[in-house]
Amino acid sequence: MAYALTDSWTMTRRELARWGRQPVAVVVNLVFPVMLLLMFGYLVGGGRGIGGDYLDYLVPGMLALTMAFGLEGTMVAVTQDLDKGVVDRFRSMPMADGAVLVGRSAADMLQSAIGLVVLLAVAAALGWRTDGGPGGFLGAVGLLLLFRFAMLWIGIHLALVAGKPEMVQAVQILVWPVGFLSNAFATPESMPGWLGTLVRWNPMSQTATAVRDLFGGPGGEPGHVGAAVAWPLVLLAVFFPLAVRRFARLSR
Repeated sequence: MAYALTDSWTMTRRELARWGRQPVAVVVNLVFPVMLLLMFGYLVGGGRGIGGDYLDYLVPGMLALTMAFGLEGTMVAVTQDLDKGVVDRFRSMPMADGAVLVGRSAADMLQSAIGLVVLLAVAAALGWRTDGGPGGFLGAVGLLLLFRFAMLWIGIHLALVAGKPEMVQAVQILVWPVGFLSNAFATPESMPGWLGTLVRWNPMSQTATAVRDLFGGPGGEPGHVGAAVAWPLVLLAVFFPLAVRRFARLSR
């Protein structure tokens, strides 16, 4: 275990070193969710079926949407290492299996946590406040990061399947329905019946609804925390072993 943790930390530091070499990409990943928050909150408008302040409904939805999106950086990094033979060189070394993937996921989770802090700070500057107390706030952040961790391993698996950086955009489009067919911007009740049903069953919608409840804002419904935990765990149970197995079967 100590051997695997040491190798994983080495790979994590390698991924963090990319931040210094590619600062523009890091900044874009942090600024893009803020732009979406401002656009939907003040330019595009919305809030169909929302009771109360739309910003209180929008912020948790945007936080969940941010956790679902932004996987292209991870997917490109994985495919670039595959395409350039870096992964083959790592696998020829006395290194724990999967340390490369664990390092990549750890760096991504750190960036996701920073992104959450930035978006929450901007939301607070716009006047958004949480009424769920410290426990509710920490629980909501935990659900968001859990959802991000599950989406991350979906992205890693898709990147290993794609194999080449130029294929990332084609594969990433599979993730878009999770974000847009959700209750991030409007309630399922305001949608046609069949569409509202799809939105309600969306894992991201479950997370957004549970987060709204923990924040004490409009659109929150008690009883969704269990589903918001179960969905990511199911996704992890499927895609984590698939990614590890796919990585283990890569040609040397």
